[in-house]
Amino acid sequence: MKEEDVRALLTMREAIEAVEMAYREKGLGRVQMPPKSYLYFEEFDGDLRVMPSYLETIKMAGVKLVNSHPFNQERYGLPTVMAIVALYKPEDGRPLAIMGGAWLTAMRTGAGSGVATKYLARRGSRVVAIVGAGTQARTQLMAMVEVLNGLSEVRVYDRRVENARSFAEWSVRELGVSPRVCESPLDCVKGADVLCTTTPSRTPIVMAEWISAGTHINAIGADAPGKQELDPRILKSATIFVDDLEQAVHSGEVNVPIKHGLLRVEDIRGEIGEVVAGKKPSRIDENEVTVYDSTGLAILDLATGELVYRKAVKEGVGTWVEL
Repeated sequence: MKEEDVRALLTMREAIEAVEMAYREKGLGRVQMPPKSYLYFEEFDGDLRVMPSYLETIKMAGVKLVNSHPFNQERYGLPTVMAIVALYKPEDGRPLAIMGGAWLTAMRTGAGSGVATKYLARRGSRVVAIVGAGTQARTQLMAMVEVLNGLSEVRVYDRRVENARSFAEWSVRELGVSPRVCESPLDCVKGADVLCTTTPSRTPIVMAEWISAGTHINAIGADAPGKQELDPRILKSATIFVDDLEQAVHSGEVNVPIKHGLLRVEDIRGEIGEVVAGKKPSRIDENEVTVYDSTGLAILDLATGELVYRKAVKEGVGTWVEL
């Protein structure tokens, strides 16, 4: 299936349901998901990742191949992320589908934040701040629109103001939401109920003194060793949930503070799947700052890919080939 087929078939509401299911299954121990494998292209400022998984309950297996090249747009006019998702039938190993995975990746990542916000944000959260205005920012906002009732204000900041303005124009056109373009990260973050960070930064861009009591943070950008977006002081005083503990320790928002001894693995309350499965509590009080550390899990690609596959078969979308 082409990228445009995936885009036409997958809605954010469906993606959130699929991702919530995948997280629940992980929390219940009913998945197989080896750690990501990386190939690093340091001279080209990029990498390639291999992500296999198996969801036992829905009897579906798959592998995603995905790159991350943060400077692709300005250097080559190409997307930062490009991907292919392949689905397999576990009973006999038969390949079922190959689909474009770039939009699916963006959607399942946004949906992951949607699930985390549903479980971790304060009730009545209405002000959303988004730092970083690329493709991922769009699906973050799509998810926030789905899970937050009475969303009253959206703010956006990007180091390239033209990106923030383009994001705002898209949001008005596609979602009927008019974000305020901010001049600084501080202006964007201060007083927000929910913060989504979606940058490839390797140094903190959100400071602890900017974060209000009770804020929920979806930390999305740190998905490889050395990346970080948040002041470690935020993590030290916050309640942290990761998508996968082993993966997050090596490549999530917590990876740099742990490496430097500023944070301990024991400071992480648990995985978001454990919250969804009812095995661990989420927010304890209204003043607690909560952090969802997203590294990107193969089971999320698999769950949303399986959904797209089922809809494609039902609606006759895609090209059928004999291998």
